[in-house]
Amino acid sequence: MNSSVRKSVYAGIAGLSLAGTVAGCAPSAQQPAAQESQSPESSATAAPGSSSTALASSGASYKDGTYKADGTYKSPNGTETVGVQLTLANGTVTAVEITEHPSNPNTRKFQGEFASGIAEQVVGKSLDEIKVSKVAGSSLTSGGFNQAVEEIKSQAL
Repeated sequence: MNSSVRKSVYAGIAGLSLAGTVAGCAPSAQQPAAQESQSPESSATAAPGSSSTALASSGASYKDGTYKADGTYKSPNGTETVGVQLTLANGTVTAVEITEHPSNPNTRKFQGEFASGIAEQVVGKSLDEIKVSKVAGSSLTSGGFNQAVEEIKSQAL
């Protein structure tokens, strides 16, 4: 094989390798959703055969108190977890606290931004109304938050 053909073959292989690497690191088109596997803590308290979505749509009344749950979501770095604590009074959120569980600096940044902006979107709203999609530039963390809220709904019944 002559030198110019060999260089062309190597350049082609390098280009394909680069394209594969970029495609593998790119975020997927699918957004994380509540169908992701629940954390052991979440699945242990859910009633068998019940759906918190069905309970939420039934206009259920929630007990006052403070409730905690973890939610998981997928990021380009793998599965991430975010802790959520909600305080309820008459079915309305009166306080929210986020516990960050970052696995890397990028996750720390986005969970921090999410934590700093979530209160204005949920405090003062009925628990049944809460479903966030993007908070302070962080869209993936919302999937874990929403999952935790569903678990909190079942705890508060």
